[in-house]
Order: sequence, then structure tokens, then C-alpha cells
Amino acid sequence: MPQVARTWRGWVRTPDRDAYLDYIERTGMAHYRQTPGNLSASMLSRDLEDGRTEIVTISFWTSLDAVRGFAGDDVTAAVFYPEDDRYLVQREETVSHYEVYEAG
Repeated sequence: MPQVARTWRGWVRTPDRDAYLDYIERTGMAHYRQTPGNLSASMLSRDLEDGRTEIVTISFWTSLDAVRGFAGDDVTAAVFYPEDDRYLVQREETVSHYEVYEAG
């Protein structure tokens, strides 16, 4: 049975990167990991030449039904937290889901 990967991207001003990564860890990442059916969750970041940092979250789930336990009925809608507006200068309002297949 394939796993599901869920990805989201947002952008912050580079000076706010560390504070926002800490905030995501305490909110979204903690929420992911506490939801039944979550297998793991990670964050990626890269500084861009325009003074912004791109943040990517990726989480792995047992199924889309498990994702619903985190995101609600509309699994394509991004989930935001109260302080996101303070940090984000741009964001994806939707997320992407992928089936994960292990080679071999």
C-alpha cells in the first residue's frame, strides 16, 4: 500500500527564517506528528537571492484518510496558524499530495 506525501511552500524574509522555522516546529510539525497516521514530517529551507527564504514542509502519511485527520475534509487546503501572517510574505494556499513508492 503506497504512502502519501503532503508538501506545502511558503516564503519569509530571510532575517525571519529561524524564528519562523521554530514557530512551524512548535505548531504545524507538532500537529502533524500528533495526528494518527502521520509517519514523519520535515522542513526544508533555502535562502533566495532576493532576500527571501523558501520554506517547504513535507509530511508522510499512511493514507489520505489520515491526512483528513490533520487537514479536515478539504485535504487540498493549506492549514495555517495564528502567527503565520506575521512571518509569511507569500504562501501557497493549497498543498500537493503524492503517492510514495519505494524502489525495489
